Formats: sequence, structure tokens, C-alpha cells
Amino acid sequence: MARKKSSGTLVLLLLLLIVIGVIYQILKWTVTNILGVFGLIAVVTGFYFAFTRKKYNIKLYWPVFAIVNGLFLSLFWATFKEPLNTLASLSSVMFWYLLITSIIMLIRKNVLWKKYLGLTGSLFVLSIILLSFAPPTEDKSTKTEVKSEKVVSKKDSQKDTQAVATTSDQEQQQKLDDEKKQQEELAKKLNLEAATVSRVVDGDTFELTDGRKVRLIGVNTPESTTRTEEYGKEASNYTHSKLEGKQIWLQKDVSETDQYGRLLRIVWLQVPTDVQNEKEIRSKMFNADLVLNGYAEPSTYPPDVEYSDYFVKFAREAREQDKGLWALGEYGTTKGDLDPKPSTNTTASSTPKSSSSNSSNSEANSSSSTRSNSNSNSNSSSNSSAPAASSGGTEYFANCTELRKVYPNGVPADHPAYQPKLDRDKDNYACER
Repeated sequence: MARKKSSGTLVLLLLLLIVIGVIYQILKWTVTNILGVFGLIAVVTGFYFAFTRKKYNIKLYWPVFAIVNGLFLSLFWATFKEPLNTLASLSSVMFWYLLITSIIMLIRKNVLWKKYLGLTGSLFVLSIILLSFAPPTEDKSTKTEVKSEKVVSKKDSQKDTQAVATTSDQEQQQKLDDEKKQQEELAKKLNLEAATVSRVVDGDTFELTDGRKVRLIGVNTPESTTRTEEYGKEASNYTHSKLEGKQIWLQKDVSETDQYGRLLRIVWLQVPTDVQNEKEIRSKMFNADLVLNGYAEPSTYPPDVEYSDYFVKFAREAREQDKGLWALGEYGTTKGDLDPKPSTNTTASSTPKSSSSNSSNSEANSSSSTRSNSNSNSNSSSNSSAPAASSGGTEYFANCTELRKVYPNGVPADHPAYQPKLDRDKDNYACER
């Protein structure tokens, strides 16, 4: 019961608020349009007394007067919607109406003409006062002109906006053109060649849109094409994401091409202002980027050594932070400058050049004959021909090129110079031809 009572009270309260709102709107409209309301009331009252004048003993003059003036009042209210203007216009009309009435009465020698003439003078004065205080009205032509001016102004503003947008686009394009021109001039000054990458072969090799192949100078990424080394695919994918389809700038060191006809180049992702500034090398050179992020090891081949010190420094930083290929081993996953160097007391480093040559010849002969029979025979032949092997020492070579200077046909797995990373085909024979 309490719930029903509270619900009924809420409904009554809402209805009361609605009624109050409606009454407020009616009163607001009435006050705002009071002259029009008076005019309509005067017309309705005039018609009522015109039909009931005999009952109330009223002359027809007064109902007609009320109807005419009510119509005038409503007409002026609808025209101006401004109280002072409406009253001023109505007073002016009444002035002329009473003035004509006074003249007619004077001609007919009606004694009431003097009273009408006094009322006419009062209306004249009232009209002057109201007109002086009433705000100026705009005629239709003025409104049309104002509207036209607004439309024209809007169109002009749209044109101005479009012009500003066009100007802004042109300025931006001009700025881009200027920057491009500055880059071209700077690249020309630094002897950098602009090119576009069409295809990435692996981590350190790619092809240009004109068909030329480029091999990065001073770095070596793990293999991912003919054979796969650890972290090779990752390095290849990284180079693909950074270079393929992009514009780059090529810098030559000393050599033009390698033995495979590939261009040997430093690659810049952006044109540097100074090719020897370490900050710019770190941020803009792709060769350095590979080393810094652990996708490549430094690998120096004279005479192209302009940035070799930087690459070694960057590689040490990457190794200390276990980045990329350095997380897989102390010496990375492929050959490079940070691999351990052979000690000075090893046979390979201490053997005179002539004896090394003789050893190489005997090694070549024994290896070629034994390789045709079996691996075991070749192992024993190699061991018997290598001085270091007979003395039980360990030989170290940075790569197969260095090893083949001493052992032209490679070494078997039990040879002191054998290293797993030099055995690329994993057949227990390193650096064979």
C-alpha cells in the first residue's frame, strides 16, 4: 500500500509540473505578444457588441471602432513583432484617422470636431515620442542584402579556407622539395650514390632495382641461403624489413667489387652530414646498425678498412649485452674479427714461409690421394704430413682462406687445425675444396 501511495504521488507531481510548464509557456507567449493579444481581443469584442448592440443599447460606431483598431493592432504586431514600433505605427494611423474624422465633422458643423481635434493632437505627439524611442526597422530589401552579404561572406570564407589549405599544401610540398634538394646536394658532396633496393638476398647482400648486387663492407651475417648458420634467418629477415623497397645511399671505400662481381659498399639509410661522425654512423649507417643490434659480426678485408674500428667497437658493445648472435656463443655464430687469434708459439705461425709451402704441397698430395679412398686414410695422411699434428699442438685459423694457405685441401676432424665452424657442410672435413 505504501508503494502504491508513493507511486500515485509521483504521478500527480509529474502532472502538476507539466501543467505549470504549459501555463508558463502560455504566459510567456502572451507577454511577449501582448499587443497582438490585445488586437485579437479588440476584434472579438467588437464583433460581439456589433451583434448585441440592441441588447446593450450601444451605437454601431463603437464596435466598428474596436474591430478596425483591433485589426490594425494585430496587423502591426504581426508585421513588426516589436512593441514600440507597433505602438508608434498604430498611433500614426490613429492620428490620420482622427484627423480626417475631425475635418469631416468640421465640414458638417458637428460640435464634436474640437474634441476629436484635441485627441488627434495628442496622438500626433504620442506618435512622435514612440517613433523617437522605437528601434529602426529593416525592410525586406535590406534583409535580402544582409542575407546575400552573409552568403557571399560564407563563400568568401570557404574560398579563403581553401586558399589557405592550398597554400599550406604548397608550402609543405615546397619544404619537402627543398629538403630533398638539400639531401641530393649533400649526397653529391659526400660522393654518395642514391639507389633503391629491389630484393634482399640475405643479411649482408641485396639487389638494386637496376640489377646490380651489393655486398655490405666490413660486416658478415650468418649464412641463410646455400647453407644455414645459427641466426642467419633472423639476420636476413631484419635486412629485408629495413631495406627492401627503400631508397638508400651507397658509399664506396676502396674496392669496387668482390670476386663475385658484387659492389662492395657502405649503406646509409639517411644522408649524413659527416661520414666520420660516430653519432651519425650509429643512427644512419645500416652496416653499423647490423653490428650494433647483433645481426652481424665485424669482418675486415683490406683495403676496405675505413670503418673497421667502429664496427669492432660496436660488436664488443653488442657482445657485452648478449644481443642477437652473441647470445648464442662467445664468438658469435659466424666468422669475424672478434674470433680468437692464433698464438705466436703455434707451428702454423712459427713455420717459415718455405717450410709452410713444402708442408702445403705434401699435404695437398697426401690429402688428394687419401680423399679418394676414405676419411680415415685421409686423416692419418694429414696428420703425418702436418708438423703441428705430430707435436700435439693446436693450430688456429681465422677462416678457410687463412687455413688453405697452409693446407690447400682442408683438414679432417682429428687434425689440430680443424674447427667445427669451418666445417660448413658438417662432413667432418673443414675447408675442403
